[in-house]
Amino acid sequence: MKTILAGALLLGAAFPFAAVGAADAPAAPAPLAPASVTPERVILNLTADPATEMAVTWRSAPGLAGQVEYAKATSSPDFVKSPMTLAAVTDDAMLAVREDPAFRAAYHSAVLKGLEPDTVYAYRVGDGTHWSEWLQFHTAAKTNASFRFIYMGDMQNQILSEASRTLRMAFRHAGDAAFVIHAGDLINKHDSDAEWGEWFASGGFLYGQTPQMPTPGNHEYVKDEKARAGSSINGQWRRQFTLPENGPVDVPASRETNWYTDYQGLRLISIDSMQVDRDPVAQKAIVKWLDGLLAKNPSRWTVLFLHFPLFSSEPGRDNPKVRAALKPLIDKYKVDLVLQGHDHGYARGAIGPDGPTTDDAGSTYAVSVAGPKMYDVGSLPWAKKSASRTQAYQVIDVDQQKLIYRAFTATGEALDEVTVTKH
Repeated sequence: MKTILAGALLLGAAFPFAAVGAADAPAAPAPLAPASVTPERVILNLTADPATEMAVTWRSAPGLAGQVEYAKATSSPDFVKSPMTLAAVTDDAMLAVREDPAFRAAYHSAVLKGLEPDTVYAYRVGDGTHWSEWLQFHTAAKTNASFRFIYMGDMQNQILSEASRTLRMAFRHAGDAAFVIHAGDLINKHDSDAEWGEWFASGGFLYGQTPQMPTPGNHEYVKDEKARAGSSINGQWRRQFTLPENGPVDVPASRETNWYTDYQGLRLISIDSMQVDRDPVAQKAIVKWLDGLLAKNPSRWTVLFLHFPLFSSEPGRDNPKVRAALKPLIDKYKVDLVLQGHDHGYARGAIGPDGPTTDDAGSTYAVSVAGPKMYDVGSLPWAKKSASRTQAYQVIDVDQQKLIYRAFTATGEALDEVTVTKH
């Protein structure tokens, strides 16, 4: 440190001090390329009724309208001759991003309704002149048919260069997944359009064919110390995703962050852990809402996912307010899986009302990370399996009798497995 300071003083003697300061100042971010007239960042999201609906969202250059053409897919190319058309809702308002306060784009969203269950549909999005390619998706069945889904922890850092390999290996392993859940911190800087661009590039066309279902992490939030809750969801969240709007009705801020959907015998619930942890009013409403969802649950299986872990994998981290608010309901209603992020390590174990227990006697909790940012993993009395410095993805197979949870490393090696059964 003294040597560096001496060097700086010598430079100050030889050159104007202002010049040294200018050289040391961080370079301004390069301007972003303008949004394209061709649709970009096309992504599917499940709705509250995945058997008869599908939501699609995309971005284009400002000033363009949006529409979707869709039809039941066939092995013949003739489906393109008479597609149905649906106008999209377009948000063309200014949305300043970190790299360019003057950046502007049009965000389009549409919910295709009245679809047939268990059916493949082809669709494309555009403005009537500029179109995406034709993409395909498969609606859910009305019955409790078997399926699988992918669970990803934080991608967050070096998203395209290093986190993408984990996501892509998951798709290579389970390309028939019905959907993918993301346990928050998809990006690092909430308003960085460049980072959001990396996240969309990581999944590419696969996001337009397999629904992506995220819950927000703390890095999707804008820090605002003057706000009662201390923060608010970033502007990109509701523009880039079209998620179920069935969260607590008396907490408008929870729209598309707390939500649920029922998919072929599984109730999937997103909990906005930032609101549970930092907003007492929202926490109370979320707990009441969750109690109702679990008490009147028509599905055989229940999976709850959120960002802040109830039980951490890093020894210096803990979320007591989240645990105190949610664990009594998890225990009371015997939630099957609780899938989490935030701690940048891997851990999995079963925990019941009285603490750690056998796999068949409590809810299964997991923490995982997909990206390269790593924290220490401590000695964990609750974990049956843990791993440090390990990028991982998880594939969960669901049928009537059992739920099989498997974790794999970013290179595809088996890391962990547990089977949850129901009679």
